[in-house]
Amino acid sequence: MTKRKALGRPTKDEAAAIDVRVLDAARALFSQKGIANSSIDELAGTLGVSKHTIYRRYASKAKLLDAVVERDINAFRDELKSAGAKATDELEALHQMALRYFKFGSSRDYSAFYLLVSAEAVISADLRERLAEWTKFALQPVLEAISSAQSAGYLCSGSTASIGEILVDLLEGANNRVRLRDATLNSSRAARKLFDDRWQVFVKAMASE
Repeated sequence: MTKRKALGRPTKDEAAAIDVRVLDAARALFSQKGIANSSIDELAGTLGVSKHTIYRRYASKAKLLDAVVERDINAFRDELKSAGAKATDELEALHQMALRYFKFGSSRDYSAFYLLVSAEAVISADLRERLAEWTKFALQPVLEAISSAQSAGYLCSGSTASIGEILVDLLEGANNRVRLRDATLNSSRAARKLFDDRWQVFVKAMASE
């Protein structure tokens, strides 16, 4: 005799689908209204579920934010690792990771959420601390690639973390111009040239002597 599923209890696949819906809707709500101005009640109303459905998964808004960011960071890290996996040498691996970072970060959908988180972190010590932890974890593949390029003699010796900060600063400057749609960046070719120029500056400045 086949055992029937208890009424009202979602299957594993249904539960996973609900999780995706909750995280997608939470990310959209945070992006639109900010973290401080968003509420679990409003999220539940948007999804058409009870707030208990959300609280059973995430005990607080902070836990929900952690889950949203964790999903994004894991996708980001996977993109970086994939970009560098087929490179012919250590410097090219870093180059491909930097390019993927640039493309990922210049996306309006991606950047809108993280620019908002950064803005709120300015006035929230707790969020600032969490943002620092998220950033460190997200950039670990880049730092590992920098270390490998240093060991192979492509980049100068010194603090890997400092070199990583310089690279990220160059990329974020380029990303900001694309995000704000400078008139000269209306084509993908122009955006790629922007990246290439920053990459050349980085390589020349960080080249091993």
